[in-house]
Amino acid sequence: MKLVRDINQIKRLMRQKEEEDWGFRTFLKTCGIPAKKIDNIVHRLYEKISPMIDCATCGNCCTEILPIVKETDVTNMASGLKMRSDDFKKKYLVKANDTAGYTFNSNPCPFLVKNRCTVYNFRPDDCRSFPHLHKDDFTSRSISVIHNCSICPIVYNVYEKLKHKVWAMDVFDDSH
Repeated sequence: MKLVRDINQIKRLMRQKEEEDWGFRTFLKTCGIPAKKIDNIVHRLYEKISPMIDCATCGNCCTEILPIVKETDVTNMASGLKMRSDDFKKKYLVKANDTAGYTFNSNPCPFLVKNRCTVYNFRPDDCRSFPHLHKDDFTSRSISVIHNCSICPIVYNVYEKLKHKVWAMDVFDDSH
């Protein structure tokens, strides 16, 4: 399977495969394959695929996602920018509706310049952990994974390879 890197092509493919993707999500939740096994496959795929995709050629996550910025992130970012935390909040953040944190007050991210993060060394934890494929409980997070497929080439390619491996009944072969 060839990797797809172009985000516009990925968005088109995601629209075409919507029913398939939701069907696969249902399959994962009901197939009886242990969650830990799925996590191991996803982690291996992520480790293999992520080095083959240059995020700086895309930057789509920074244009479409508003990360949650916690107080510790505020402190780190403000310090990195040599600003006071209150000034940083006033200039760049708004209170997030559904969490105790904040989000950026503009989209794309105000720190994205030519698909590069200008605060990379002190970016928020939510940005640091994206695309979240290294985390456990993949199956329970599958709605956000499907959403992220149309945002991130890494997520899209991992999900496609996972479909191929699991539906090909290759899931119990640990050699991959």
